[in-house]
Amino acid sequence: MTRVWVTVGLLGTQLTMQAMQVSLDPRAVSEAVAIGQSRIARDRTRFHEPYRLAINKPPVDFVEVVTPFRRVELVAESRAQIGDRSFGQRQALELVSSAPPDLEIQVELTFHPQNSYVGVPDYAVSLIEPGTEPLRPLTVERTPRYGPRVQGAPLPLPVPGGLVIPRNSQPLLGATVSARFDVRLVKPAGQYDVVIGESGKELARVRASLEKMR
Repeated sequence: MTRVWVTVGLLGTQLTMQAMQVSLDPRAVSEAVAIGQSRIARDRTRFHEPYRLAINKPPVDFVEVVTPFRRVELVAESRAQIGDRSFGQRQALELVSSAPPDLEIQVELTFHPQNSYVGVPDYAVSLIEPGTEPLRPLTVERTPRYGPRVQGAPLPLPVPGGLVIPRNSQPLLGATVSARFDVRLVKPAGQYDVVIGESGKELARVRASLEKMR
């Protein structure tokens, strides 16, 4: 009973935050781990809602925003899903200290089943705050998808370059494009348009309100 109340309390703290946390102290790290290890599925679902931005404009399905806080939560959650609850504050602090200070934008794509792609197209991702120059990512990596998207699966690991030859002539059904931005250049409570483009043409955009994230 005590564990449930602590987890709910931490989630409530997360939902009342007014801005993204650029750096994480030990308390914030512990709160992220607690949310990720919560046994209450609706609490984790509620936590992730502000970070998933629906677009539904082919080929772009939605965007996932991964802040430093959410990255720790995602690792704790993925470990807990396979029955490993040994991931604690010490391991999470090591993860934070070893990871670059970045804000990750993951763009989820679904391609027409009759496409002729042999690799993920060279899509571009940028962040635009009204009245300012676009922020360009430090890196862009791509993960091809040859089967249906699995709901509830952990966010995919990126593949540099995105060029992977399909096995057994499987069609390329979709992809994840992961763009990493220097979090120190992003306003923690900013309103940014995530813009996805190809060959200089805008394909889709969606507003990311960092004040609703942590």
